[in-house]
Amino acid sequence: MATFQNQATLSYAGNVTTSNVVTGELQQTVSAAKNAITETYATGDVLTYIISLVNTGNMPLTDLTVTDDLGAYGQGTVTRVPLDYVEGSLAYYLGGTRQATPVVSDISPLTITGVSVPANGNAFLVYQARVNDFASPATGATIINTATVTGNGLTAPIVATETVTAAGEAFLTISKSLNPTTVSEGDRLTYTFVIQNFGNTPVVATDDASVTDVFDPILSDLAVTFNGVTWAEGVQYNYNEATGEFTTVPTNILVPAATYTQNPVTGAWTVVPGVSTLVVVGTV
Repeated sequence: MATFQNQATLSYAGNVTTSNVVTGELQQTVSAAKNAITETYATGDVLTYIISLVNTGNMPLTDLTVTDDLGAYGQGTVTRVPLDYVEGSLAYYLGGTRQATPVVSDISPLTITGVSVPANGNAFLVYQARVNDFASPATGATIINTATVTGNGLTAPIVATETVTAAGEAFLTISKSLNPTTVSEGDRLTYTFVIQNFGNTPVVATDDASVTDVFDPILSDLAVTFNGVTWAEGVQYNYNEATGEFTTVPTNILVPAATYTQNPVTGAWTVVPGVSTLVVVGTV
């Protein structure tokens, strides 16, 4: 909504007088909204955005330009863009019917030209963007994404904003090593399990994480530690010496969340995973 003012001048017999100033408001007939299909993101995810344009006026609007900043933010004197437009993903609808795709004249910021909205009608733009390494994966981080509509018939730019939040989740990997790799009967053998968490949420007791393995050859006289703390059979783990099956008791595998840092030069976020280590030693 834009405000305007007007004042009249009256001239007579060499004299000039002015009227009072009148103020009015020119109401915008077009509104815009922007929505993401999902409310959360992780690095590498493809997000789908929908921009809806509604024209309540009696005249169609043509040749509009829609610009999306793709979540651009400042890092010192540099601008970082955490989303990459997925080329070819744009779709354009009028009244629910798909139309020819308008022109994408730039991909960063995403710039779409030649958009029309019929009188007393609506238009939709649907497109995708991939989350890149400039998006923080830390808990509570957000991508604030702004679209701006400009063009003929608009008294002022129309702005629509959407916010998505970094997904709070654990992401675990496990690796296993053996030492020594060559043994004889009666030797002591060590299995080391390294559990890494690349997610922004720690693994806690209620997650019921567990490790299961079947040792072949079967081990006896086990000694088990987790992060350097000795575990007891029947409390933190169970072992079947007849079959070699080893299982940790749920609630005992705990793994801290990853930590994240942003490179001050490149702007990319890097992950340092949280780590827990399970060591099983037994006699062959």
